[in-house]
Amino acid sequence: MIKIKRAYEPVEKSDGVRILVDRLWPRGKSKHELAIDEWLKEVSPSTELRKWFSHKPDRWHEFLEKYFEELDKLEDICAQLRTKAKRQSVTLVYAAKDSKHNNAVALKQYLERH
Repeated sequence: MIKIKRAYEPVEKSDGVRILVDRLWPRGKSKHELAIDEWLKEVSPSTELRKWFSHKPDRWHEFLEKYFEELDKLEDICAQLRTKAKRQSVTLVYAAKDSKHNNAVALKQYLERH
């Protein structure tokens, strides 16, 4: 099972394995507060794509297309995430304010489709 959660929401036991999927560490949060089990910067969008997208909802569909192309090149890491999610609950942690248009939502979608 794959869930997503904003870094600023409280940590819960039901989160299972918590994986930070942002390239940048969430502002104002300590390692202890986030209770992150793993930080997978590699699965976050490239710096260029992240800056281009800039969390603009009108760019969402094009962002998905470009981000999925980047994820296609990370087959091994994505396969490991899918395997982990089959065995236990996995929560993809992100920092963005927009809960509908962010890389964790896109990554979850990608992992569930492939």
